Amino acid sequence: MTSGWRRAWTDALDALEVDVERVEALLAEDHRARDLPLATPWSPPEGLGELPLDLRPRADAILNRQLAAAQALALAMVANRRQSEMAARIEAGDEPRRPAYLDCAI
Repeated sequence: MTSGWRRAWTDALDALEVDVERVEALLAEDHRARDLPLATPWSPPEGLGELPLDLRPRADAILNRQLAAAQALALAMVANRRQSEMAARIEAGDEPRRPAYLDCAI
């Protein structure tokens, strides 16, 4: 039972780590983000029980990576939104027109 319990937790952490690695890869190559499907929320498999104590450091490391990836995604989305808004203003000409030069001879 103990080896099956540990194996179940190892498998669950493997699946969770794959999700984090996908997000990290998206951040590294954000131009491909539109080609990949959205990640589904993770929940531990039913009947898994408590996390084995020796797997706690790995679970904590994955959690820290998830938090860092989530923060990086949020920052990337904000920067992308700002860039998109700026591009829309330039293309649509929403800014008030200003003279291109000033004739000081008058």
